[in-house]
Amino acid sequence: MTSLDTAPSSTVAAPPHSLTPHSLLSSPPFVPIAGRMVKAAVSGERLRYRDMDEGEFWRKIPSYKDIDKETFLDYRWQGKHSITRIDKLLEAIAGVAPPEFIADAGQGFLRSPMSVRVSPYLLSLIDWNDPYRDPLRRQFIPLHSQLLPDHPELTLDSLHEQEDAPVPGLTHRYPDKALFLALDTCPVYCRFCTRSYAVGLDTDLVDKVHLNADSARWEQIFAYIATRPELEDIVLSGGDVYNLPARQIRLLGERLLNLPNIRRLRFATKGPAVMPQKLLTDHEWTKALCEVVALGRKLRKDVVLHTHFNHPREVTWITQEALGRLTEQGVFIRNQSVLQRGVNDDVATMKLLVKRLGYVNVHPYYVYVHDLVKGVEDLRTTLQVAIDLEKAVRGVTAGFNSPTFVVDTLGGGGKRDAHSYDFYDRDSGIAVYSSPNVDLEKQFFFFDPIAGLDDKFQARWADPVERERMKAKASVMARALRGHR
Repeated sequence: MTSLDTAPSSTVAAPPHSLTPHSLLSSPPFVPIAGRMVKAAVSGERLRYRDMDEGEFWRKIPSYKDIDKETFLDYRWQGKHSITRIDKLLEAIAGVAPPEFIADAGQGFLRSPMSVRVSPYLLSLIDWNDPYRDPLRRQFIPLHSQLLPDHPELTLDSLHEQEDAPVPGLTHRYPDKALFLALDTCPVYCRFCTRSYAVGLDTDLVDKVHLNADSARWEQIFAYIATRPELEDIVLSGGDVYNLPARQIRLLGERLLNLPNIRRLRFATKGPAVMPQKLLTDHEWTKALCEVVALGRKLRKDVVLHTHFNHPREVTWITQEALGRLTEQGVFIRNQSVLQRGVNDDVATMKLLVKRLGYVNVHPYYVYVHDLVKGVEDLRTTLQVAIDLEKAVRGVTAGFNSPTFVVDTLGGGGKRDAHSYDFYDRDSGIAVYSSPNVDLEKQFFFFDPIAGLDDKFQARWADPVERERMKAKASVMARALRGHR
């Protein structure tokens, strides 16, 4: 059986990720008090989710050791010093990462479909004492030694967003909801981005579909939305709306909210997780967002911010202060995480993430089972991991702060609860879902990482004929089981 851990022999391989509940976040024992059994007092360790990175933690990076607090909190400084070249990134970590790691990363970037953009803030959160296993590094800096071959069922646009786009940059899949891709740039570029077919600059591996923040393209989208009375819910994404200027945040918000059919509007951004400084020092942008939210309330419509934290260490004192500014203005914030191997695929980490997000008034909404994305097979988990994690997390906090684990099915089936498959063969790693609100008859698939399967099934996946046989069998089994329900 091939291991999914492929760290060099000079490093310690990551330990298996146990699904044993974390004692610090499980219910405290009952003790007798005055003849009654009551819960024991909570220890300080059980409140660990309240303890976030404090102080000037960025000074541990040689490039930032002389940067004072005021400068580090300036979003313009963060943007100006974000690293967009591989050689500059490797140069920035030369004083903290071992030479073999830097060489490994240099080779890893050559096989990445995403261009490079890393903020100083993000770079300073990585534990450079253990960069091979660090969960933040894994999301943004690829290592050649850890990469795995892409899954044979992978396509660049695996969710078929472009096929469901009636006009460029608008995906209309669900009856009452559409995805408005306003632009194709972000404050940072994530390795695991589902939209690597469009986001960022072209790379050696991918010639991208470009979706610039172009007023003529936007007008086509506004026109389409206006003619579809069933559309009530618009997700503004990209790219990342964090990269739009304040005037365009206002324009998009006002144009969409003033359409009579639109009832709900979501601004989707990873910005607070990778550059929270913008919310603190780009006063005009923060004001624009809050004004759109206020306009929504006036029109009795729902405007929320959707953000993207994957690991509890991404939430710092800067995050808490930045998101607190939005909370003061009545901005409702939801989080959508991506389940990633070696990042958040163990019970302790996921519980801590959920509790910490709730503590800073961010509502955990979804945890996505990692999509099939080019160049990041090392980050994917099995479907079973997601199912087990959801069971373990449920009950650690209030229901409205408990995320739903979902699969965004291949081929445009949309999001389905992870556990709602029609058939799941854990030996072959094939799961089959139905999506009646998208297509009553069509079946939609999800595939576990091949490297974690038994040798016999890895061999079958390597044979194109056997591969089709396994898929056909799964399809038949799914239809039979669905027919018996």
